[in-house]
Amino acid sequence: MLVIKNGYIKTMDGEDIEKGQIIIDNKKIIAIGRDLDIPQDADVIDAEGLLVTPGLVEAHCHIGMFEEGIGFEGDDGNESVDPITPHLRAIDGINPMDQGFQDALEGGVTTAVTGPGSANVIGGTFAAIKTYGRRIDDMIIKDPVAMKVAFGENPKRVYEDQHKSPITRMAVAALLRETLFEAKNYMEDLDASKEDPDRKPDFDMKLHALLPVLRKEIPIKAHVHRADDVFTALRIAREFDLDITLDHCTEGHLIVEELKEAGKPCLIGPTFGARVKVEMRNKSFETPKILSDAGIKIAIITDSNVIPIQHLTMCAGMAVKAGLSEEEAWKAITIYPAEITGINDRVGSLKVGKDADIAIFKGNPLLDIDAKTVMTIIDGKVVYKG
Repeated sequence: MLVIKNGYIKTMDGEDIEKGQIIIDNKKIIAIGRDLDIPQDADVIDAEGLLVTPGLVEAHCHIGMFEEGIGFEGDDGNESVDPITPHLRAIDGINPMDQGFQDALEGGVTTAVTGPGSANVIGGTFAAIKTYGRRIDDMIIKDPVAMKVAFGENPKRVYEDQHKSPITRMAVAALLRETLFEAKNYMEDLDASKEDPDRKPDFDMKLHALLPVLRKEIPIKAHVHRADDVFTALRIAREFDLDITLDHCTEGHLIVEELKEAGKPCLIGPTFGARVKVEMRNKSFETPKILSDAGIKIAIITDSNVIPIQHLTMCAGMAVKAGLSEEEAWKAITIYPAEITGINDRVGSLKVGKDADIAIFKGNPLLDIDAKTVMTIIDGKVVYKG
């Protein structure tokens, strides 16, 4: 049993608790509040003068798939010879020994939604995982959590270099539609075969991998920077009645009314750094505030390792500097990404029954450049001490 006491607790599930306590047992939070009865046999962490928050949730990254400082040997994020690869699974490419996981712990990031890059029109499935462990099977929170699709410059550039389709935005959309039509027919035949065995289709691994998408069990995770690509993604999602998240959403502040009408969550970033592509020329740290003020649910992301994952709080802090309220910024790296990715029953806030994933900071990392992570706890175990 573990107890954290005397800290300033941001639960992200109601009011903050000053000088509160959290009691942890069997990997779960079993009590939280003030003046709790602390078991005599508990290990106690005195968080006097420290900030206690839920473990941070990174909703879109590639941690463990583009390994730090290795090059080709550790580059497992894109099977960039085939634009349609829905059957690929992030869990088969993640290396838990990657330095990126230690970086995450040093930044208080306890959950990462990680998966394939954006070379392909359909890249494969993302997984939500804990950032501590040796074996990926033991780190999974939810798998699959989404199906990656990509619009815009990335697939165009990759396949233009190979002199094959798609090299235009039209072809990107057409390949996605074609595959979804095939998958829909496959699903209809598969369902009909329960009554009519003659309709059972030959097994197709690519099409089979898209069944959870068509059944709205998981969303498509759309890599979209430019406004027109956002609209194309939404158009196709409507055509096939799919759930969707809009990831990056660089020009979201230019199309606020349309995004509000669409009602889909936006995962904003990577915003820190250079405008390395044409489609990023309008990026701004004001985007989170503008979309949040319009009532659109947002998450702030690093797209690690584009921005190192331990700087998730810095990205949220830059959004605060640009006008986003501090409370909304905290939500955008805790409970909102957990809700958007469908894992808020376990992570994203400090609440009885949830996983004991906790970050303890000296100072406020959203407001103070000198703030540091004192401790990171996953499943009730101290996995990092600063």
